[in-house]
Amino acid sequence: MERRAVVAGIGVAVPPAFDQRVMWDTHFSGALAGSRAAERIFAASGVRTRHAVADPRSEDVAHWSTAARMRRYAEAAPPLAHQAVTAALADAGLDAGDIGLLAVASCTGYGTPGVDIALAGSLPLDPRARRLLVGHMGCYAALPGLDSVSDYVNANGRPAVLLCLELTSLHAQPPTDDPEQIVCHALFGDAAVALVLQPDRGPGLRVVDTAWRTHPDTSDHMTWHVTDLGFRMSLSRRVPDVLGVEVELLAKDLLDPHGLTAADVDHWAVHPGGPRILTVVEQGLGLPDTALAESRRVLADYGNCSSATVGLILRRLAPAPGETVVAMAFGPGLTLSGALMVAEP
Repeated sequence: MERRAVVAGIGVAVPPAFDQRVMWDTHFSGALAGSRAAERIFAASGVRTRHAVADPRSEDVAHWSTAARMRRYAEAAPPLAHQAVTAALADAGLDAGDIGLLAVASCTGYGTPGVDIALAGSLPLDPRARRLLVGHMGCYAALPGLDSVSDYVNANGRPAVLLCLELTSLHAQPPTDDPEQIVCHALFGDAAVALVLQPDRGPGLRVVDTAWRTHPDTSDHMTWHVTDLGFRMSLSRRVPDVLGVEVELLAKDLLDPHGLTAADVDHWAVHPGGPRILTVVEQGLGLPDTALAESRRVLADYGNCSSATVGLILRRLAPAPGETVVAMAFGPGLTLSGALMVAEP
């Protein structure tokens, strides 16, 4: 009989929270020379609260070297990873020794031995457990990670964990008047989210199918470059225009094989790259303005946490048995990725 992986547990860990308006008044206003344009961008970001391992008011990382930022990642990431994974295991009713594969998605920190090795010791994992690193794929990495972990569960009949951990605060850039960089300053936050998947057991979200669309001719629209001062993101104003066309095609690729349309989907977990992104997705799919309410709430409460954000949205959904859920995320490439899931009783 064909096995289907089920998301049976979700765990979240975040560093201290900061109020967006307070952070503007006490830090970014001065760092960005009191720019009224920057203040408008912060106010229109849709973000009320963000979390950060580095409080810029006491340790402004904007001029730190990449090496210094990676050292801080190595210190801050493992405790958050452990907290998120142990919470997800408890939610699924499993022990760490049950896990056959640990996959870690992150684009904000690297080192060897890395977070996966730290977790192997702190949980601890079975020494025979497999590990996988999904690196530098950006905001959409949760869905390729989900795809790979689901394949493992389906092929091996063993539980697996996907951890998405992003410490975007460690990549704050020096003061600038570049609107694209100001948007980055206004949007991004830190979080760790872990998903436990197991084979055909119990309540949870059964992963039915996934779909991708990649357009290398728009690869310059969204970038994440390693520099001497951390990782520097660029976000073109043209990204929403591309998504407005491609998101409908992605939905068709994902839903048509199952006899579904966007109107048939009960719940949506769409990565909130920003308020305009969510509006464009609603318009492109013909969704009511309430369809992406949880995406907007997560944006307000956490900001854009890169690959961890879709998991934050999934944790808030409460689908009834048999209801459908579609997750979508977007990242460098320009790449769109989606997953169709069904709630199991």
